[in-house]
Amino acid sequence: MDFTTQNLTALFENLAARMSAERDALCALDGLIGDADHGIAMEQGMAAAALAVPNLATLQDQFNAAAKAFLNAVGASSGPLYATALMRAAKAAGPRAAMPRSETPALIAAMADGIAHRGKAEPGQKTMLDAWAPAAAAAKSGANWAEILSAAQSGADATAAMQATLGRAARLGERSLGHKDPGAVSACMIIAEFAKALG
Repeated sequence: MDFTTQNLTALFENLAARMSAERDALCALDGLIGDADHGIAMEQGMAAAALAVPNLATLQDQFNAAAKAFLNAVGASSGPLYATALMRAAKAAGPRAAMPRSETPALIAAMADGIAHRGKAEPGQKTMLDAWAPAAAAAKSGANWAEILSAAQSGADATAAMQATLGRAARLGERSLGHKDPGAVSACMIIAEFAKALG
């Protein structure tokens, strides 16, 4: 069974529902080292993306529509990062109505590359890339979805021991230690929904 435009529509509905459910927890986490709005940004972005993707002919069209909608909905830093990620996913998916499920891990690798390119971040700086980069590395190495998700979760967990050097949390210096990066935590949630839909 290929991964179809209908499947992607359902995936974005699930992403929107997940971010809505996790909004308050993500805001609380962000409040410890940021400005407490990450959950709101992710909820608004995924809700807008979910509304943009139905009834489009190709996976590429859907991911590009989601990218535009997310960017328009989210003014915070995650807006351009996820817009770029989704545009890279569009390119990886291609102008087709379905793709073999065996090819879908390439979507994670493409999204991570987009985030790294746009954010100019590197792993170890206590950002969402600390979840995305290991997930992408696992995807590129031929790992299955459970292994891709596990890599992301290990990366997010590791951010608790990191001192932030990028973004708003960097102003806290050592006070950012002991708390997971909210962007890395929400990245795991996104990758978990991909894994659920595709694994």
